[in-house]
Amino acid sequence: MTWVAVASAADIPVGQGAFVEADGLAFAVFNAGGGRFYATSHQCPHEDGPLAEGWLEGASVICPWHGFDFDLTTGGCKVDEGLTIAVYPARVVSGRVEVDLP
Repeated sequence: MTWVAVASAADIPVGQGAFVEADGLAFAVFNAGGGRFYATSHQCPHEDGPLAEGWLEGASVICPWHGFDFDLTTGGCKVDEGLTIAVYPARVVSGRVEVDLP
């Protein structure tokens, strides 16, 4: 695994996400406030909705298309247990969001 800088922390407002690409992979990166950032798959597994356009409720992202919610730490879906998203470790170093790529 390798830490890769994917975005400026200042470019992602608290409570929102951003679509980013790095090393040929696409992610949704979310700013949960308090210096907490999360990185997940960029598409909802329900019908490929754009998760980066979703909103945060606590430690979950809500898909903007149909309201499926996913835990940002486990990737589990609260609406349908059979659905999951990938989650990746994220951190902020010198104002840059880094994601630990597989």
